[in-house]
Amino acid sequence: MEALACHEMDEGEILNESHPEYPLFEGVLYGGRVSTAKFSKRLSCSIKHLPIRLKFHFEYDTLKAVENGITKDPTLVLDGKIFLEGLVQAEDITKAFEKLIKEGI
Repeated sequence: MEALACHEMDEGEILNESHPEYPLFEGVLYGGRVSTAKFSKRLSCSIKHLPIRLKFHFEYDTLKAVENGITKDPTLVLDGKIFLEGLVQAEDITKAFEKLIKEGI
């Protein structure tokens, strides 16, 4: 099911799931429940129009975050690398993913 409106994403949800031809990225969203909820909503708004699929999980455990080098709440780790830190604006999320696509996924 593809969500057309901006929404708070669910654990394990795949954004743009109806497009199997798009590359799939795996992500972990570290942080508190409120900040990760806000970030996931911005994320759904920011990249739903891009040719990319994103599946991610939430990690609320501060100790696990610290063990993985996470210092800001929230932080999106994409394919094992820190991708976005802090509650960045939707426009910045879009730009970061556009750059990722342009650089050849």
